[in-house]
Amino acid sequence: MRTLTVTQINNYVKSLIENDIFLSGLNVEGEISNFKNHTSGHLYFRLKDEGAELDCVMFSSRANNLKFLPEDGMKVILTGRVSLYEKTGKYQFYADRMVPSGKGALYAAYEQLKNRLNEAGVFDEKYKKDLPEYPKTVAVITSPTGAAVKDVIRVISRRSPSTEIVVMPVLVQGESAAPDIVRGIEAVNRWGGADVIILGRGGGSIEDLWAFNEEMVARAIFRSRIPIITGIGHQTDTTIADFVADAFAPTPSAAAERAVRESKDTVVILNKLTKQLENAVASKISKYEYRYSLAVNKRGYESFERTLDEKSERLEYFVSAMRKTADAKLSKEEALLKSYADSLENRSPLRILGKGFALVYKGEERIKKSTQLEEGDLITVKFSDGDVGAEVRG
Repeated sequence: MRTLTVTQINNYVKSLIENDIFLSGLNVEGEISNFKNHTSGHLYFRLKDEGAELDCVMFSSRANNLKFLPEDGMKVILTGRVSLYEKTGKYQFYADRMVPSGKGALYAAYEQLKNRLNEAGVFDEKYKKDLPEYPKTVAVITSPTGAAVKDVIRVISRRSPSTEIVVMPVLVQGESAAPDIVRGIEAVNRWGGADVIILGRGGGSIEDLWAFNEEMVARAIFRSRIPIITGIGHQTDTTIADFVADAFAPTPSAAAERAVRESKDTVVILNKLTKQLENAVASKISKYEYRYSLAVNKRGYESFERTLDEKSERLEYFVSAMRKTADAKLSKEEALLKSYADSLENRSPLRILGKGFALVYKGEERIKKSTQLEEGDLITVKFSDGDVGAEVRG
């Protein structure tokens, strides 16, 4: 019969689990419990239903993309894989994606972020910047191909033909939209040539508008040195970005009206040039999106991230074990030191004198027997509380 090590067994079981196609790339739904947000950024928790519990982990590389903060009692749907952590021999679910479960889940995440930012003071009026009365240059951050940019250009050109319009093209929908909007706001601030910014897009569902409910976008608006007017969606749409902005309007056209006053100046609108710019930017965005999707979908990239995640978890395990070992050894050494101190205390001559005994010296010589003394010798008697001189008599 073959004898295996524990490591060999765990590695074998792990390979069986990870090679099972039914345990990879699957969705699992349940309620979060025992949630822990580790200082490393990793999320550890259990997912449970009426009949069972499942240990789960979401590494920081995935957790950073969450649109909400998980908490105990929240129902979610996880996407990921089942694997085994060799050091403990426990299998767990490695989550790559997490979304709230049930009707109104995005609204719950929206309310959670709105309340958190409000408590942090991000919406306070004292931070709102004044809008310029007569802006010379308006930067428009939006999709270069949507109806919103055309509406804004049309309104500003009609109301104030002398005002220069600079379009900063960004994605306004999808998972890449939020970081792209942040880059757009930061780029306009670095340039510094605009007097006011209009951030807008047309209407849509809450899923379509979700980029404007992301915390990173809210923080970028808050940091902007240039005042920002939002014009997002239709009359009934209100996003997190609207609460943070220095001013907001119900539509992109209304935002343009708020940005500039009526003017009687006349200029020729270069629609052809604008269309060429939109097409060029849209083509470049599509090109980079395609390159990005190829890079992300490469198997080597996923393998590297998985290995990095697993090494990070293993490092945490070793650090914890080393701390426990050091604490135990320190306690043992402290007990041993106390034992030595007590033993020395018990053997101390002063402790013996304290019991009523005395030491006799003739000069520097300690007297142990009476035969060492003669009549007339001067001696010193040492007690626990001091010395006494004496003379020997027969």
